[in-house]
Amino acid sequence: MSITAAMVKELRELTGAGMMDCKAALTETNGNMEEAVDWLRKKGISKADKKAGRTAAEGLIGVDSGLREAVVVEVNSETDFVARNDQFQDLVRNIAKVALAFGGDQAKVEHEKYPGNEKTVAEVVKDAVGTIGENISFRRAAKLSVSQGAVATYVHNAVADGLGKLGVLVAVETSGNAEAANAIARQVAMHVAATNPMSLDVDALDPAAVEREKAIFSDQARQSGKPENIIEKMVEGRLRKFYEEVVLLKQAFVLNPDITVEKALKDAEKEIGAPAKLTGFVRFALGEGIEKEVSDFAAEVAATVKK
Repeated sequence: MSITAAMVKELRELTGAGMMDCKAALTETNGNMEEAVDWLRKKGISKADKKAGRTAAEGLIGVDSGLREAVVVEVNSETDFVARNDQFQDLVRNIAKVALAFGGDQAKVEHEKYPGNEKTVAEVVKDAVGTIGENISFRRAAKLSVSQGAVATYVHNAVADGLGKLGVLVAVETSGNAEAANAIARQVAMHVAATNPMSLDVDALDPAAVEREKAIFSDQARQSGKPENIIEKMVEGRLRKFYEEVVLLKQAFVLNPDITVEKALKDAEKEIGAPAKLTGFVRFALGEGIEKEVSDFAAEVAATVKK
């Protein structure tokens, strides 16, 4: 059977695969479009498996929000170049949509249907590896919601609407004006982006982290040779300073360093028209915790030439 340019074009539009791959698929399957799609998918999965070992520490953070709820997701690629690709950006947006509908559990989201597709999110991500040509991974997701009030989103270093290198969610619970609640929540989200607090309040701090700081402060204070009761007060003072540095509500508000975040929220209650409580925050920075490979560019070029 003769393979026409129109057939190749149709298969490209269906799969996003390259022209030569599409022509080969149609030739192998004697022009059967459905079989050609499967042939390419198998080839794409083969490519995906080969690339899965490569470090994906670039990519995008994506956010999406609805009525009193919002999500943030991280989808990684190998290069920043791919993060500027429209196909990759659409992938991140759609994963965020699924996460908004089904919650912030990454494993659960992976097994939900991808928008406008019979495949799951995990399957579409794997297919994208074959069409985009890099290792791509849906790394994590988180969701915040309130029964009343607002959940604001903030994206830093945005490359497109709702997509960037750092994403923050902040939830404010209140029976008052939701628009005013969203305004202060967004300001706090910008603050979180800048300061990266360890916890919302003192009680939420990791006890091990507190004990570690206490031990350091105690050792430092004992070197002064002062009595134990004085040392105890010195440690308490240094712990207070530690809380002011790492606890969100205790931090000096970036937009007005003369007051704390807690005070800024209290002041905002005048506009909100009711008591307001900051109930949670999430901060995703792209690639945090991923050990990036240090590549030898000359060796990479040499390896490419040998292939």
